[in-house]
Parts: sequence; structure tokens; C-alpha cells
Amino acid sequence: MASSSSSSNPYDVPWVEKYRPSKVSDIVGNSDAISRLEVIARDGNMPNLILSGPPGTGKTTSILALAHGLLGPNYREGVLELNASDERGIDVVRNKIKMFAQKKVTLPSGRHKIIILDEADSMTSGAQQALRRTMEIFSNTTRFALACNTSSKIIEPIQSRCALVRFSRLSDQEILGRLMVVVEAERVPYVPEGLEAIIFTADGDMRQALNNLQATFSGFRFVNQENVFKVCDQPHPLHVKNMVRNVLEGNFDDACAGLKQLYDLGYSPTDIITTLFRVIKNYDMAEFLKLEFLKETGFAHMRICDGVGSFLQLSGLLAKLATARETAKAP
Repeated sequence: MASSSSSSNPYDVPWVEKYRPSKVSDIVGNSDAISRLEVIARDGNMPNLILSGPPGTGKTTSILALAHGLLGPNYREGVLELNASDERGIDVVRNKIKMFAQKKVTLPSGRHKIIILDEADSMTSGAQQALRRTMEIFSNTTRFALACNTSSKIIEPIQSRCALVRFSRLSDQEILGRLMVVVEAERVPYVPEGLEAIIFTADGDMRQALNNLQATFSGFRFVNQENVFKVCDQPHPLHVKNMVRNVLEGNFDDACAGLKQLYDLGYSPTDIITTLFRVIKNYDMAEFLKLEFLKETGFAHMRICDGVGSFLQLSGLLAKLATARETAKAP
């Protein structure tokens, strides 16, 4: 892991990079996936891999740590890394990737060259088709590691040539453990509610959590709930919670006024409804009512994703929730 001493210049290097684990065993969360990769790093027999999962769960870090573990000092010559910001059309697959696969590199016995394709689901279908043949021809000397958010966007022939490792969102506890390491190393003043807010805004994404922590510290020099929500610019869950409480207590006008206030602050309907969903999910109410509320929120989210993101839709959702409260009966 990178140096843990508090840096003199807070803008020195993003904490996401500074505290990026360099060993597979240091990666937080997804213990099943990480244990599989640890076995590969130890034995050295790496298959072609697809790592799929949500952003910020450690896919790229795992591949880089695995490559470092396998190749050690030969990492620079033995690894080609291409991500979505690089040109990755069919010509690059035919030229750059093929050239690297043909290149002679002296590696320890039983080790292979590694080609890392980050965000592989954004590669065109043509480029992926060109890749499948390259994977077969150079299978003696080269291994491919593809990272993507949804493995279904990788064409079937490539999926069948690779071992699939799935990553899931990190738990709040796992993110908190890593945040505490960074907070202590950087001597960040905080209150527990501030870290709770960071974990809430991150929603299982470690990269988001560390970026939010650094942004709050850089902007305010103190991590509390108010500062975190100012920096992350998400609707404050307490506002949304009051809105839900008003609906449950039958104060529909107050709930609408709360919604209008959030909408006028400039939050997008998607942000409001995503926070609303998470608040309802954790709200202490009768289960039959919670199920109705979640169902209606889901339908409204679907309409907003279709592009009908008006204030009218959100008000309609509150009306539906109020009606559900009246009509839903305990089983």
C-alpha cells in the first residue's frame, strides 16, 4: 500500500490512487472472488478472465494487483493495459493487441504476458469479434483480463473462452473499515454521522466513498453530515424522510411542499427518487405498506428513466403513496 503519512499538500494525489491496494490479499470485500484470484496469483496458472460488477468494487485494482503478483519486476514489459479512454476499435485489436501478443518477452517459467482491457463492455461488437481469434492463436503466450460492468455486453464466444469472476457492491461495514484507515492516515477531523453520510452517498462504491471523503475534507476541512451532502449534492435523506413521514401521517400538502423544495433546489428527479427508494427501504413502517410504497416508487422510476422526468411525475408518485396508505390493508 502507498505511504500512509499525511501529505503536506492535500491535492498531492487522489486518495483513490494513494490507497489503492497493491496486493490481491489487501483488497476489501468480495472475499470469494478475491480468494479465487489469490489462488491464481500463488499458482501462476492464469486463465483468460472476465471480471464483472458495479463500479468501484475493485475490479481494475484486482487485475492490476494480480498482474503485479504474477509478473513482479517484469510487469512493465509483460502487461498491456487499454481502457475506454484509449482507441479500441477493430484496428487497434488487429494491430496493437496482436503486435503485443507476438512480442517476445522474457518472463519467469509458467508465466504469461497479460493484456488488460478495462471497461470491455464499451468495445464495439466488431472489435470483440476480432479479439476472439487473437485469444485463441496466442493462448500459449498471452492471457486476457477483461473488466466490465455487465458481462452480458461481452459477446458469447469471448465469454466461453474466459473464467467469469463476479464482484458485488461492498457492504457498509467494509467501506467503513477502509475509510477509517484513510481518515487516521490523513488525520481527517470527523464526526461518526459524517462517515455515515459518506457511506450512504457511496452506495457500495469504494471509489465514490474515498472521492467524497477527500472532496469534503478539501472543501470544509471537517467531515460532518451537512458538509458531505453539500459536496455530494444529493438530496438530504432527512428531507426525504420528512416527506415520507408526512405522507404516512396524512399531511399530503406538507409532503408536496417538501418535494417542491427539493425540486426547486435543482436536484434531478432521478436523484430524488433514488434517495426516496433508499429511505423507504430503511424506513420503520408496516411491511405490507412498505411493499406498496416500493412498488409505486419502482413504477415512477421506470417512467422517469423513460424520460418523463417532470415535477408532475414526482407529485403523482406522492399521490399514489398517499392512496396506497389509505387502501393498503394489513394481511
